[in-house]
Order: sequence, then C-alpha cells, then structure tokens
Amino acid sequence: MFLTITTTGTPERPATDLGYLLHKHPEKAQAFSTSHGTAHVLYPEATAERCTAALLLEVDPIALVRRGQGKGRGGAPDSALAQYVNDRPYAASSLMSVALSTVFKSALRGVCNALPERAEEPLPLRIEIPALPARGGADLVHKLFGPLGWDSVSAEPVMLDEEFPEWGESRYVRLVLDGELRLADALRQLYVLLPVLDDAKHYWVAPDEVDKLLRAGDGWLADHPEQKLITSRYLSRRWGLTRQAMERLELVRLAEADDIAVEAIDNAVDETSDTEERPVPLAVQRRDAILTALTAAGASRVLDLGCGQGQLVQELLKDVRFTEIVGVDVSMRALTIAARRLRLERMGERQAGRITLMQGSLAYTDKRLKGYDAAVLSEVIEHLDLPRLPALEYAVFGAARPRTVVVTTPNVEYNVRWETLPAGHVRHGDHRFEWTRAEFRDWAGSVAERHGYGVEFVPVGPDDAEVGPPTQMAVFEMTKTAKEANAA
Repeated sequence: MFLTITTTGTPERPATDLGYLLHKHPEKAQAFSTSHGTAHVLYPEATAERCTAALLLEVDPIALVRRGQGKGRGGAPDSALAQYVNDRPYAASSLMSVALSTVFKSALRGVCNALPERAEEPLPLRIEIPALPARGGADLVHKLFGPLGWDSVSAEPVMLDEEFPEWGESRYVRLVLDGELRLADALRQLYVLLPVLDDAKHYWVAPDEVDKLLRAGDGWLADHPEQKLITSRYLSRRWGLTRQAMERLELVRLAEADDIAVEAIDNAVDETSDTEERPVPLAVQRRDAILTALTAAGASRVLDLGCGQGQLVQELLKDVRFTEIVGVDVSMRALTIAARRLRLERMGERQAGRITLMQGSLAYTDKRLKGYDAAVLSEVIEHLDLPRLPALEYAVFGAARPRTVVVTTPNVEYNVRWETLPAGHVRHGDHRFEWTRAEFRDWAGSVAERHGYGVEFVPVGPDDAEVGPPTQMAVFEMTKTAKEANAA
C-alpha cells in the first residue's frame, strides 16, 4: 500500500520544506508501528527544486484478522483463505487513512511551528496512489476530487491482467492529483475519501466517527455536491450516524452563509436553563394570546417560525381547528427535542399527518412556506442581529405572504419590574435587542405599510400603567387589496 506526495520549489523557498510540514526529516527513513502493520516514511528525492515523500504501509494480514474480529471486508471474508489473501496489503483503503492520521497527525491539523506561514499557504502538490479501490469507477473519483480545487484529477483504470485485455478493467484505479492546495487540506481530503471510494472500513464505526468526519471535512464537505454519498459511505451506511452528520453539516453551511459561528446559530436550546421565561404563567399567557389571534383570523394552516422546542406547536395540535401545523427552526437539536415533546414516533397516523417539523433559516426565502393561512414569530425577532431583520421581513411578509402574521417580543420597558433582572440587562443571553413599545410599533407599522398589511397591537401579561405589558404582540392582517393582488 503506497502513496507519494511531491512538491516543487525554488532556492528561496525550497521544496524540502515539505519535510518540516510533514514533521519527517528528508534524510531519514522512519518506521512507525500501527495496529495492522508498519508504516514507513521515506524520501525518494529531496532537492530544493523537487521533493517527494512516500508513505509505505506494510499490512500484517494475520494482525488484521486477529484485530478485525469479523469486522470489515478484511476481517469478514467469504472464505477462511481470504482472511490472509486479500487486497489489503496492496490497495489504499481505510488502513491508509488510519496510517495518515497516525504518521502525519500534526500535518493533518495544519500545525508547523518551524514554518507556520508555509503551512497556511497553498503548495504545488502532486499526489499519486498506484492502486486505489474505486467502487463507482473513475467517474466517481472525478466527482469526489473534482470540486476540491485540484487542477487535474487522473483516475486511470487498472486492467485485471495486461496480458489478457479482454478480461476488462478491475475495480482499481491509479490516482494522480495535481494542483495548488494547502498540505493539510489535501491530507484531510485523502483521509475521508480513501475509505469512501473503497466503500468499506476495517474497523467498527462508532459514534465518534461523526466528529472525525466533520473535523476532516471542515472547509469543504458542507458544500460538496456529493456530501450525502461521502457521509453515508464514510460512516459505513449507519443511518443514525449519517443523519446526525448531515444535520450538523447543514448547520455548518448555514453558519458559513451568515459568516457566524455554528454555536451562535444553534442557540434555540439553552443548555443551562429552560427556555421558557419566568414566571411560567407569562409563557402560558403568551401562547393563549397567540391562539386567540389565530382563531379570530380563522386560520387552519399555521406556520410556527422559530418553533424552538415545540411548546406552541404542542398547543396548536390540541385544537382540531388547526388542520396543518408546520414548525420551522434552524436548530436540529431544538427540532429533535420538539419531536420528543410531541411524541411523534408514537403518535397516531391521522394526528401525525397534521404536523411537520422542518429545518430552515428565516433569513432566506423558502418556497415551502408559501400558501399558509398564518405564521407565528413568537419571541424570535429579538434573537436576530438588527441588520438581519430586513431579510426576515422579506422572507415572511414579502415571499411567504401568509394572510395573518403574529409577532411577539419582549417589552424592554417592563424589565424594571423583574426583581431578579439586573439593570441594563436583557432577559436572555442571546437577545440581540429588546424594544420599547414605541420602537416595536414603528417597526411593525413600517413593515405593514411596505407589504400591504394592517396591524393591531395586543398587550400580553399584566398591563402596567407606567411601563406597559411584559410582552408586546402585533397581529398583521393582509389588506383586501393585497389579498386580491396575491390571488391574481
């Protein structure tokens, strides 16, 4: 099992810098013990103009069988002889991925204390693997490596026997990658895609493989057109793990689109406390006010936008007048909790047919949200940065355009009545703002005017004579003219 990495350089930036980046000296031949044999690192050539590092993995088939315990193709063969006579010593596979992560651990992380600037720069690279299993053929190799920034991807099929060409091609290819990439990026791609192309792993795939996949796929997997295939094969088609990885990758994609951290976008579940406000009766009053507004509007098909852990969805489900209920949230963690709260897995078919939970960002238009009677944004807008509000406004009022929209948000004036809330603090650590009654009315009025809605304001909770209610609610109703235009 053999792999070479070649780079070129100049006297000012010698190619032998590859030794620093790989943390392996070009003048030495080094051997490293692995769980399935010995990995050798050597340099067939090492000059300022051109440097090649080779990784040779000597697989011990007896150790592979003893450690495999029936796992993977190497340990679960069709016959006893195949346990010791197989392609594992000769073809790059998950064994090579493990060797890469063991021998080039620092290089995979992009760490090089000696030449940190070189580790961050793209290098002219040529990677060659003489025998690579490719279930899916050369076409799949191009689909996997083609979108990753390589100038050239060559996957030459290996004949079963060159003396008998009529026997056709084997499932192996000779892979050559040429291009300018960061060394760490190239190594991480190989770490993931070698077992994907082989479509087998020599070890049991545990839940921690999801974290390994996301670390190695950082920066390229979230937007890869073959993301689903890569994830499924890398995780040995364990569907629970695959679903978990896909959900986390979707969060990464949404976070990258907004140029914010994943933790900032996945904030619908408070790790330290219940997300319902104290005192609890206010949360109940808020849901009751929303239900009253929806009933008065005659809505039967309702969107709960930013549904969080599903408290409002649960209340809507209790009323048979709401025939279709859709909960939307950017956080899959919150949606998972909502599904548990609603006991969707044990719900009867008729009841389950009324409800849909889906992941989505309210900052983007979504054709799935069109055509509903009403939409609810309950304690949602204050979690967005103010510059993002126009995007939410257009997505809901301009694109989805339900007949009725109900929006609730805290009244910052009432905060002085909370004895446990320090002066100048907002009610929740993730609130980006909290509005006065005048600010909320100004925003709601301008939104209604721009999109053809009328708006009424309803106090929620005790309406204090000086500072108003703890929660303020706006009920938007599409005007008759706008309804006619919408229907046309």
